[in-house]
Amino acid sequence: MTRTYVIGHINPDTDAISSAMGYAWLLRERDGEEVVAARAGPLNPQTTWVLKRLGLESPLLLNDASPRFESVSARLDTTTPDRPLRDAWGIANRTWGVAPIVNVDGTPFGLLHGSSLFTFLSKQIGPHPRRQEMRIAEILDLPCREACDMDVPRFQATARIRDSLNRILREEGDDFWVVDENGLYVGVCRQRGVLNPPRLRLILVDHNEPSQAVGALEEAELVEILDHHRLGSSSTHVPIRFTIDVVGSTSTLVSEQIEEAGLSAPPDLGGLLLAGLLSDTLILTSPTTTERDRKAADRLGRWALVKGGPLLDETLRSFGEGVLRAGSGLASRGPGEVVSTDIKVYEAGGVNFAIAQAEVTDLLQLDEHLQELHKALCDLRDRRGLDFAMLMVTDVVRGSSRLLLTDDLPVLSELPYPRQADGTFLAEDVVSRKKQLLPVILGLLES
Repeated sequence: MTRTYVIGHINPDTDAISSAMGYAWLLRERDGEEVVAARAGPLNPQTTWVLKRLGLESPLLLNDASPRFESVSARLDTTTPDRPLRDAWGIANRTWGVAPIVNVDGTPFGLLHGSSLFTFLSKQIGPHPRRQEMRIAEILDLPCREACDMDVPRFQATARIRDSLNRILREEGDDFWVVDENGLYVGVCRQRGVLNPPRLRLILVDHNEPSQAVGALEEAELVEILDHHRLGSSSTHVPIRFTIDVVGSTSTLVSEQIEEAGLSAPPDLGGLLLAGLLSDTLILTSPTTTERDRKAADRLGRWALVKGGPLLDETLRSFGEGVLRAGSGLASRGPGEVVSTDIKVYEAGGVNFAIAQAEVTDLLQLDEHLQELHKALCDLRDRRGLDFAMLMVTDVVRGSSRLLLTDDLPVLSELPYPRQADGTFLAEDVVSRKKQLLPVILGLLES
């Protein structure tokens, strides 16, 4: 379990995916570590377009960080039921005293262990003096099937250990089958390993709040955080590397570390990091944009916009516009997808709430879908047990937003944006959820 997963927030956006893949690449290249990029949810349309444009595969889907049976499974040598017992005896002497007996079709038949072997010998020899004179060789010539424990529990390799703990504690045996989704042999695990499984090693990028992280984060070993959002992390048992910096995207931070290591990202990965940066900063026009982001854009352009790369005929502007177009629009997605694709959950002043953001090229698009989006937003609020939810529809061309709320809370009536006849709020020049809208809402809730 020396492998480490680099993973962004749930409902990942392009910056979460690009920074995870970029940082995993850096750690492999610079430090020689076994690091894998992962994602905590399905890809949104924009990220799907970017990966296809660059010819890159999607990172591994990691639904939650809870240990699985595969992490405590050992693929021991096997023999078949009809083979002589001496075969299983040899395996048991090379393991911890266990020999898996597996059918020729790959399904488990039974386990040979100390208890099953004693039961077998008792039946063969018993109390009769004459039978006690049987040669060991005669016994070892008998088929394995006669000495097996046939009542061994089976657990699927990808199943969460915690979901089966009660059953495991009730079992008398110490060894269990681990099988794949088709019931085929994967390995054997021991009770002591199941009760103390190795924790997944995680590096969080583009977020630090547990509410936005992959499920069962508390069951993982958190080793590092790399982010550019507000501080909202949970405590850790040991010190970890923790970097939060005031830049427009986590892709900027990754590109800086790549440069500091004396490396340059391959053209496709450089293009992915560039997409994450241009997406989060709205092609360097968002208020979150810093001079470091502009330098990062130049740096990534130098790595990505090169001969032989997938973006040879692109410029920063043309590629950025393509990225934003791929993620904009309301008509091409269902209302539920619009309100849940890019959403962040927060807590302030005892109030739990969520802000979703959708990008369009014209705010008039909202008028056609207002009622169905409001219903989807209310459904999301109820499903997640929130006090209220908000959809921020942002015009990436003109640089303004309209806010759709599920509830008319008195405190929210003080939002400093004019209310429209349809009940939405018009937030002129507001495009950043993190830097412009969230501080206003937190200020109202915490006052």
